Amino acid sequence: MSIILQVHFPFDGPFGDEMASAMTALAESINQEPGLIWKIWTEDADQKQAGGIYLFDTRANANAYCKMHTARLEAMGVTGIRAAILDTNAALSAINKGPFNSTTS
Repeated sequence: MSIILQVHFPFDGPFGDEMASAMTALAESINQEPGLIWKIWTEDADQKQAGGIYLFDTRANANAYCKMHTARLEAMGVTGIRAAILDTNAALSAINKGPFNSTTS
């Protein structure tokens, strides 16, 4: 079973293309995290928040990443971090075109 990690936090920017340029190295480094299958970056300039939806292979890997990422954000002065770790239901997600296959479900 794959595990979802949702993380969102207050963020003053940059957003959009500027965020992509500023965060490319971070995005590339996240690919090296143990058990990461994929990440979807999220942002809302109007609400001044950012974060991501991650898919991990195990709850242990999701927990480890969440702990490290929360500490990294807190070291940068970010407060109000919201994180949730959730199991997935691949059978129902497949009905709704979820990005699961035999190697991630």
